Amino acid sequence: MKKREDKKKDFEELRKSLETVRNVFVTGYEKITVDQDFNLRKTIRSAGGSYKVVKNNVAEKASVGLPSEAVLQGLKGMTSIAWTSGDPVALAKALTAYAKTTPAFTFKAGLVEGTAVDIKAIGELANLPSKEVVFAKLLYVINAPAQRLVTTIGAVGRDLAVVVDQGVQNNKFQQ
Repeated sequence: MKKREDKKKDFEELRKSLETVRNVFVTGYEKITVDQDFNLRKTIRSAGGSYKVVKNNVAEKASVGLPSEAVLQGLKGMTSIAWTSGDPVALAKALTAYAKTTPAFTFKAGLVEGTAVDIKAIGELANLPSKEVVFAKLLYVINAPAQRLVTTIGAVGRDLAVVVDQGVQNNKFQQ
């Protein structure tokens, strides 16, 4: 059994973590083996997130007055929290992929950029392209008109050179 000081320390650490993040996924983990838990934690770390198993009442009290309060109130059963201050899509993808291979791992709720979302929205979020892919597409869209402009400007000079060359070859220019 934990001492009162240890419980207070756990509460303060959780509160501090919840104050700094805007992306939280509340999950259930009943009947997960030690190996499955190890793989889950590894998956979450590789997606840039953190993971903690919490007591429902501690999570409720730690979230009071924070954006995560909406998703951490009235929890039932065994609860864990995964959070990130980085890309929520990457973490949602990692958790969704893990949930597909481990049926004992379930979603309860989520908080994305400070807004509470349901389980369906977490699945939709996991289907979005990653931040890097979105940036690459955006850069392509921004860059495409400039490429077309340069090609068009270059085409005028190239076409003029072809006409002049054909005129020279056919002796159309006389001195």
